[in-house]
Amino acid sequence: MAGPAHHSYDLDPTQKLLVTVGVIAGMLMQVLDTTIANVALPHMQASLGATRDTISWVLTSYIVASAIAIPITGWLSDRVGRKPLFIWSVLAFTVASLLCAIATSLTEIVVFRAFQGVAGAFLVPLAQSTMFDINPPEKHGRAMAIFGMGVMIGPILGPVIGGWLTDSYNWRWVFLINLPVGIVAALLMLRGLPDTQRVKRPFDIFGFLLIAFALAGLQLMLDRGEQNDWFASWETMIELGVAIGCTWMFIVHMATSRTPIFDPIMFKDRNFAASLVFMGVTGVMLLAGLALLPPLLQSLFGYSVLQSGFLTAPRGVGTLVSMMIVGRVVGKIDPRLIILGGIGLMALSLWQMSGFSLEMDSRPIIVSGVIQGFALGFIFVPLNTIAFGTLDPRYRTTGSALLNLSRNVGGSIGISVVTVLLAQNVQISHSDLAAHITPYSIPQFLQNVVNAAPGVTDTAVAMVDAEVNRQALMIAYIDDFKLMMIISLFAMPLLLLLRKGRQGGGGHAVMD
Repeated sequence: MAGPAHHSYDLDPTQKLLVTVGVIAGMLMQVLDTTIANVALPHMQASLGATRDTISWVLTSYIVASAIAIPITGWLSDRVGRKPLFIWSVLAFTVASLLCAIATSLTEIVVFRAFQGVAGAFLVPLAQSTMFDINPPEKHGRAMAIFGMGVMIGPILGPVIGGWLTDSYNWRWVFLINLPVGIVAALLMLRGLPDTQRVKRPFDIFGFLLIAFALAGLQLMLDRGEQNDWFASWETMIELGVAIGCTWMFIVHMATSRTPIFDPIMFKDRNFAASLVFMGVTGVMLLAGLALLPPLLQSLFGYSVLQSGFLTAPRGVGTLVSMMIVGRVVGKIDPRLIILGGIGLMALSLWQMSGFSLEMDSRPIIVSGVIQGFALGFIFVPLNTIAFGTLDPRYRTTGSALLNLSRNVGGSIGISVVTVLLAQNVQISHSDLAAHITPYSIPQFLQNVVNAAPGVTDTAVAMVDAEVNRQALMIAYIDDFKLMMIISLFAMPLLLLLRKGRQGGGGHAVMD
């Protein structure tokens, strides 16, 4: 399959700085918006007169639209050029953010969020491939460290910024904050971003429709499954059927088509193929953990939305520090060893989280968060370096899109699994704990209350049941953390699939 010739741009330091700031700022908008609106949903629900079920479409429309659009990033970049696509995507995302901020009905904001999702889908892959191209091979580790700071820290800072804007102003500022960032990012890229060679190649409309339906079915099932009671609902079963059927047809189409949407040669690269799987596991560890912590801190420990956001922020600090360290050493140490250390740190942090108790203060939360942040930095930077170290440079944009898609799908699957297990384990733990409640195990102060005033027996029983619920929920969270720890340990053998890659002269991959 034809592809654009690879360019490594020799930019002066000032131009490289402008381009780096521009592409990271544009990408950061999209990454933040995957989580920043979550904390504002209750306020949006009240303002727009929506129900609890319908307001969730504000998140669902964004996720589904983004997932559908990501696969065509490489084709669009080849067709119209990376620079025009990047700038127009940033501007479209900024306009969509403004439309979301001024929306007056649920229908409007759902449509505008879908528009925002399509525009934002291209930003992360384009940013990653640009960071590779404006840096020489020996600096790719540092480039991926800078890129990774935005990708990893965005979901962590999103709830903090969203909570602060919503509490201090109103939910519309969650979207309005994108306007100055988007305008500045577009101007910087217009000024300094070099363009790539444009190549006209046929668009695989059938392949695109198949993967679009597969991703839409999967994302809808994962996002709406809980409120639809999963497979008790025909909607969930249909969505799963569409996802499986279209995925199978897409695989067959990829193997038989002359011009598939993704060049099959990409998947023959062992490092890239293994990195896709590894990135999906990383998505589980990143996004599932972020989905569990805020409700745990708010429902069981009584922290506010903003307080819980600040307690998860040290995770971002750990990621920042580790990425700066890894960016400097990734070319000197076997990246597979760095990833192994990251997985070990991830397992350690999850082991610490499995020891959480209702009587603890905030210190274990902060310590485990910092260690987990270190782990993510140790995994993400060398994994991206390995993935692209042996991949033909002309596939970088498409490869970036697939890696980001893998991380997002892994995160969605992880969130759904831990959410389902949380609900199930709460019921199981409640039954186990309730079976051990006897008149002799009830706290003495409650017995005294009942003896002094028999009429308040129902109140005393309600108090006991509330405590049983609280303990059962804590046990369910601990079980989820243990499961994630096991998943991280089972990810270690995947390292055997990776080879140490380095760049040879002229940008050709060399295998060690």
